[in-house]
Formats: sequence, C-alpha cells, structure tokens
Amino acid sequence: MILSRTAQRLQSHLRSQVGKAIGDFAMIAPGDRVMVCLSGGKDSYTLLDVLLSLQRNAPVDFSLVAVNLDQKQPGFPDAVLPDYLRRLGVPYHIIEQDTYSVVKRVVPEGRTMCGLCSRLRRGALYRYASENGITRIALGHHRDDILETFFLNLFFGGRLKAMAPKLLSDDRRHSVIRPLAYVSEAQIRYATAREFPIIPCTLCGSQQHLQRRQVKKMLAEWEREFPGRVQNIFAALRNVAPGHLADTRLHDFAGLDALRRSAGPEPDAPVDLLALDRIEALAVAT
Repeated sequence: MILSRTAQRLQSHLRSQVGKAIGDFAMIAPGDRVMVCLSGGKDSYTLLDVLLSLQRNAPVDFSLVAVNLDQKQPGFPDAVLPDYLRRLGVPYHIIEQDTYSVVKRVVPEGRTMCGLCSRLRRGALYRYASENGITRIALGHHRDDILETFFLNLFFGGRLKAMAPKLLSDDRRHSVIRPLAYVSEAQIRYATAREFPIIPCTLCGSQQHLQRRQVKKMLAEWEREFPGRVQNIFAALRNVAPGHLADTRLHDFAGLDALRRSAGPEPDAPVDLLALDRIEALAVAT
C-alpha cells in the first residue's frame, strides 16, 4: 500500500515516539517474544503496524505474535482478523472464549461492563502467555487512555493512579507494556490512512454515558482552550514529588522532626552587604 506524504510523515513520527517509549521504559529486550493483543480497533492495529515496522530495523532481535480474544459477541466478523494477519504474514492465534454471555448475565442493564469484561479478557490473555512462552504482553493503550484513567481514578476513585507504560501483573509472572504511551489519540488517525479493517465493539462501546466519555470530553475541551495542557499533565505523571503529596506510605512525615533535630544548630545568617552599604551611607549623611 502506497501512503501519502502526510501519512508517511505520521508513520515516521509514530515510529519515533514508540521507539522512544520502548527505550525509556526498557520495554523490549533481546530475545523477547512479544504478544500483541489485537482487538480489531484502531489502536491495536496501529500498535502492531508500528512494532512490525520497528522490528525490521531494531537493534535487538525480538519476535511478534498477534493474539485476539474472540468473545463471541453476536455478529462479530470472525474472519476479518485472520484474513488480515495472513495477508501480512504475521504469526497469530485466536482465543475463543464466551466472555460476552458472562458479562451480559452478570452486569445489570445500563451499568458499565468495561471492568468485568477487562478482567475476563486479561485472564484469558495471561493464560495464553503462560502456556506459550510469551515474555511481553503489548497493549494498545495510548497517552490519552493513560490520562483518562488518571482522571477517572482521581474523580471517581479517590486515587492518584494511571496506567504504567510497563508493569508486572499482580502475580509477577507477566510483563505488560504499552508502547503507544507517548502517542496521542489524534495521531492514530494514521489508522484511517492505512485503511485497517476496523471491527467496532458492540459490547461496551454502545453504552452512552460512560464516565470515561465525560473525561475524554473534558480533556478535549481543555486542549482546545489551552493547547499543550494535556501534554503538560502527562509530563507531570513522569515528574512526581512524593514528599509534596499526602500519602504516608510514600513519605516519612513522622521522621521529619528527627531529621530537623539531627541537622544541628542553624548556620549564621548571611551578611547582607547591600544593607551594610546603606547603613554606612546613612551614617555619613547624618
């Protein structure tokens, strides 16, 4: 497929940002077997596309396998991803697990399904990773996803918490990476230029009043009114001063008094030479 010059520039920019994130957070090491979780959405398609491009020229050798979880949603076009991946020549696997029926049965009508759906997906993907020698699990979350999660936790959960670009699973058996951590959602218009065969989510994507949508709208309005604000907020997530927050688990507030007492007597106050000059001048004048 021949890309326009604009799309080529955007592809180059995405490669640069993803490469920088991989380097900054030590996401991929030599010999890694990276599982790219492919949902059929624009983000995961872009992730796979950029990783394939980087793999061809990367200074380290690593392998990729695309994995999709077929959740048995009614009407899901189950031939789209296999056809696309075969054309690319990418190793892939489709996990078949009816999480759709579980979520529909357990979650009351009108309530957000994302939490339970995410946990079920994660369990299936972790199990496949354990059974197939996967060393990294790559997810397609981008910068805006990370910031939206931060504000969801802040506004509705009372926690300062976002999505880490790289983390260990709770059982410490799986290394999860988010190579799109520096990429804004607007830059993933690249997916349109590449004409990826997008598969819409008809499970949670059809719910109209999700808290995440409210936060997404807030960030978009901020960015329109104050360009650069969203990037500054993301920069703040990388520049944290725990001692200026109020979490006693992160900072030893009780120990501050002991530190003060151990500092010894206060040093002599510095001499203000300008003040002395003014005093001398007044003395001469009088």
